[in-house]
Amino acid sequence: MSILIVDDSKEQRELLSMILQTAGYRSLLFADSAEEALKRVGIGADSRPSEQIDVVLMDLLMPGMDGLEACRRIRSEERLKHLPVIVVTAKTDPPDLVDAYTAGATDYIRKPVIPVELIARVSTAMTVKEEYDNLEEHERELDVKTKELTRTVDELKTLRGTLCLCSKCKRVRTTSGIWQRLEDYLEEKLNAKITSAVCNRCGK
Repeated sequence: MSILIVDDSKEQRELLSMILQTAGYRSLLFADSAEEALKRVGIGADSRPSEQIDVVLMDLLMPGMDGLEACRRIRSEERLKHLPVIVVTAKTDPPDLVDAYTAGATDYIRKPVIPVELIARVSTAMTVKEEYDNLEEHERELDVKTKELTRTVDELKTLRGTLCLCSKCKRVRTTSGIWQRLEDYLEEKLNAKITSAVCNRCGK
């Protein structure tokens, strides 16, 4: 799982990286500006999406675009609605935190960073992200199964309509105009194996 560290200070990027690597996080990405961070997550005409990013550590005070605006841009993308963005800031007065959460931040970490707090918040964010990803995957699977069920129901409805049966060879003409053996047609539509037997009347 990848973590994107966004900070205009090289020292801060290295500090966060060292703490995370010590905790076992190896897939770390870096951006020295909010603009670069947006490109990393795939926002913008000249963006270059990196490998899947699971958590963003976002500094708030940066030259040019600040971290709050970057949060807003990220949250404006439907595909990134569940991407955890943890702001890393020395501005922790209530109004500042309200601004951060309003912009779309999911959590915050105070500067100077306390290693234990950083690891705990990153771990929690990753767990939540994984749960959202699993839920979305489950919803996609349900959607596929629902579409398959709808197709099956439509096919069964077709069976209830009028079938064109050859009076000589007893083949069925499908909706696409192909003549198909009755047994094959029923096996395909009913998803059942057709076996042969002789009824009592014919066996006399």
